[in-house]
Amino acid sequence: MSHRLLVRAGFVRQLMAGHYSLLPLAVRVRGKIIEVVREEMTRIGSQEWILPAMHPAEIWQRSGRWEVMGDEMFRLKDRKGTDLALGMTHEEIFTTLAQELSSYRQLPQMWYQFQTKFRDEPRPKSGLLRVREFTMKDSYSFDVDQAGLDRSFDLHHEAYTRVFARLGIPALPVQASSGSMGGSASVEFMAPTPAGEDLVVHCPSCQYAANVEKALSALPAVQDGEALATPERFDTPRPAPSRN
Repeated sequence: MSHRLLVRAGFVRQLMAGHYSLLPLAVRVRGKIIEVVREEMTRIGSQEWILPAMHPAEIWQRSGRWEVMGDEMFRLKDRKGTDLALGMTHEEIFTTLAQELSSYRQLPQMWYQFQTKFRDEPRPKSGLLRVREFTMKDSYSFDVDQAGLDRSFDLHHEAYTRVFARLGIPALPVQASSGSMGGSASVEFMAPTPAGEDLVVHCPSCQYAANVEKALSALPAVQDGEALATPERFDTPRPAPSRN
């Protein structure tokens, strides 16, 4: 429905499956959303970058993700036969730039960008949600230790919470799988909708929320009784045979 309304209202036009043109009204909306996100990222001390959308395969091969990303990565060769990729994410590129940091005194660093991402979705659908070319805001932090990493994670969580509140979107933070990106923790902000593709479990009393692929049961704590001073023998005779 949202896709049909955007077309009827003159916001977007489909060029082909998974690729859309944003018309002037959509450009204005996009600009306002970007500015809200930019203000909240500045508030937590993050710096804005713009990185290339086309990447040399060598960088992805060094990280081991050239093969891991599979068919979702758009791959091509230039006129010299060099392998290239259209960026579906930018961890490798930001990490390459971070090698210029020469001392722990330069940390922490938080960097982000708004950039076009490309993903060869097998079945583009759901209007602007499941497409092959889209604008993503991605952010990265470089920290001295685990405590610093946790602080950067929490700062981003707070920033995203404020972004959704300012945009009037009822987004619920839920635990999620890190997927091919890896990592020890992942939080997704989910907006409830009957047209969604993911299922979320949510407990209103304890506020636990998780994607079903990540959700765990809450087991009550169990107290073991006092142990016996010595092992106790139990007679375990062989059961009598039965006749069928």
